[in-house]
Amino acid sequence: MELRQLTYFVAVAEELHFGRAAGRLHIVQSAVSQQIQRLERELGAELFDRSPRRVRLTAAGERLLPEARAVLTAAERARAAVAPPAGLRIGTSTGLGAHLDRVLAAFAARDPDVPVELFSLPAGERLAGVAAGRLDAAFVRAAEPPPGVRVLPLWPDPLVAALPATHPLAARPEVALADLAELPLALTSRRNNPALVDLLVGACHAAGFEPRPGPVGGSLQDTLATIGSRPLWTVVFASHARVLHTPRVAYVPFRAPGLALPTGLAVPAADPTPHLEKLLLACGDHEG
Repeated sequence: MELRQLTYFVAVAEELHFGRAAGRLHIVQSAVSQQIQRLERELGAELFDRSPRRVRLTAAGERLLPEARAVLTAAERARAAVAPPAGLRIGTSTGLGAHLDRVLAAFAARDPDVPVELFSLPAGERLAGVAAGRLDAAFVRAAEPPPGVRVLPLWPDPLVAALPATHPLAARPEVALADLAELPLALTSRRNNPALVDLLVGACHAAGFEPRPGPVGGSLQDTLATIGSRPLWTVVFASHARVLHTPRVAYVPFRAPGLALPTGLAVPAADPTPHLEKLLLACGDHEG
């Protein structure tokens, strides 16, 4: 029994027509018929009822069909397991800043010929993409992985306060959360980033105040532009703040112990591909 014979059998079983199956397989009809006949002789059973008007599966053919599909699926998985992927598809988000640059540089040094595609997506879509195989890996923060995905810890990402550059607090070397109690907080909706919102609101409660609600929604650039023109504050990842150019906004570290979210790399739970192994090593290079 050959994989080719099972491929031809499944095509005829799905088309119920030898000519259409041959067209789908891009071969001549006689080749399909010959291989099906050889398969039937080897199995000792007729797989199709043939008539001038129509083709039907026999009882033996109906029993073989799911088994043949399973064999072909297993064969495809075996091929995929040993074939190196064409490149890496990585889910990202805003705020990775210099971390992402250094990881990509370390990966390029290890595997310079492998193309990398970056996809900026919400956290839920990044995790779903890894689970479904649409992404090879994704950077996530404080995320609960779905089945089939594991999150490898990478580094803590400290947060800094973003304030109007003209505000008195902007001149300080560090700021306590309680110092911000009177300023409205511009923060994304919880559904967009539950880990960040829960961390910040919980820290404000621990500091003894309920944050005053400011504008919700819009991009980070929009929020920073608003902060530059009115007394508001928000938080930005320190790694991202280093590459943001907003002269009307100041970025001030929080007083120790500060605020931070853990960043990890979401990857399939199965053994990593060679390219993904090198990405993990690149993340380790970055940490070093």
